[in-house]
Amino acid sequence: MERIGVIGVGEIARAMVEGLCDGGVPDPPEIFLSPRGARTAAELARRYPSVQVCADNQDVVRQAELLVIAVRPDDYAEVLNGLRVERDRTMVSLVAGVGISEVRARLNTAAVVVRAIPLPAIRERRSVTVTHPPHPLVDALFDRLGEALPVPDEPTLNVFSALTSTLTSHYWYLATITAWAAEHGVPAEDADRYVRGLFQGVGRALGDGSRSLPELAQDHETPNGINERIRTTWFDSANSDALTTALGALLADLDRAQG
Repeated sequence: MERIGVIGVGEIARAMVEGLCDGGVPDPPEIFLSPRGARTAAELARRYPSVQVCADNQDVVRQAELLVIAVRPDDYAEVLNGLRVERDRTMVSLVAGVGISEVRARLNTAAVVVRAIPLPAIRERRSVTVTHPPHPLVDALFDRLGEALPVPDEPTLNVFSALTSTLTSHYWYLATITAWAAEHGVPAEDADRYVRGLFQGVGRALGDGSRSLPELAQDHETPNGINERIRTTWFDSANSDALTTALGALLADLDRAQG
């Protein structure tokens, strides 16, 4: 794991590099970045002596023992076309919704391909990263960035991928209640500061793995209290059904795309 290549230097790739190199990490690996995302790649190379930007994507492949593909689904075919990846490489695909067989076919390679779903918290080395198939080199990488969670098959990985789709809905929920407070006369800056503090506290409570999520909800409300009122009147069965239906439709699309 001492020579890592990264093709596609977006936000997750940046977070991965920072998690591997930042904060006085001993013996950071050598990391070879593609020129794609040139501004971010150049910035990371300036910050970390073990990071360098390669001339092109094929140079990244040539330098790396472990190759991370971190491009958007709409771009992956164009990026991978023409690349030559020898069978002795280990590849990690972060491309959402693209199966292992499709990546291998696109590259016409017998190299090992592992799918992974890292989250932005890899920057602080606190991410639980779902991987498939289990692989000692890849799982060791993500253990360094928090924790690897290997799963037995791609349909299971797709379920976790669907879970990640709820992230921005959570932020939009916070934005909606903040805007509601501003509409009722609270200065927008104060509402924003309060909501952020409120839910940062909730995030810390999630670190207590001894209590289930329903137990945490119950611990934060009193019978007939204001928390219970909003939960039962807004997050009712229709609201819950709409969410599970949307997740089910997304999962069906993910499974069908790899079928």
